[in-house]
Amino acid sequence: MDRRGFLESCTAGAACMSAAASFPAWAADAKPKAYARTLLVDERGDPLKASALKPQTNYVFLYPFEATPVFLLDLGKAVGPNTLSTQDRNSYSWPGGVGPKRSIVAFSAICAHQLVYPTRDVSFISFRKTRAQRGVQDGLIHCCAEHSQYDPARGAEVLSGPAKQPLCAVLLQHDAQADTLTAYATLGAELFDEFFRKYEMKLSLDVGPKARNAVGERTVVRELERYCKNPIQC
Repeated sequence: MDRRGFLESCTAGAACMSAAASFPAWAADAKPKAYARTLLVDERGDPLKASALKPQTNYVFLYPFEATPVFLLDLGKAVGPNTLSTQDRNSYSWPGGVGPKRSIVAFSAICAHQLVYPTRDVSFISFRKTRAQRGVQDGLIHCCAEHSQYDPARGAEVLSGPAKQPLCAVLLQHDAQADTLTAYATLGAELFDEFFRKYEMKLSLDVGPKARNAVGERTVVRELERYCKNPIQC
């Protein structure tokens, strides 16, 4: 390459780097956000066995904060990966299910529309084994607030309703030898900051000053009916 060609190449390379730096945020792919590695345990405090989960049953645990609930589901069938996108057009690759049958998934239980979530008193959002509305398939996460519906077999992709993006996924690692599950990251659009702002007063009463504390080495998994007094079916 002669001197002129070399200079032109350098100039073009610098221009490309400058352009890349000026790309809007949505041009990049969303990446997993790592949090503490937290073992899922049952109500006795023993490590939860993945094979002990009842298929198509709502389970809830707290992650990555002491006040942020997560749905844990064994869909009863192998679940493959899917490519999704946030409202800000950040694309990401959801890896699919884990566990002995690759059927276990986890998603933030905070609705992506109005931030509805399961409380100890009532839950307007949950997984529905059978269809919640006519003309909609079985096996969806349904929010009663304005009827957003998410498909957990496709990374909580929005199928209907006003929600603009999937539920944030919680990534799990399955230890095949011990048959245990460990949460370690989130993937997709987190809404935790908005959640804490919206419910600051309620969370201070329900959870206290530890609401935004990171969960520790273990988090308890409960069926929704044991976590919440009144799961609403709409």
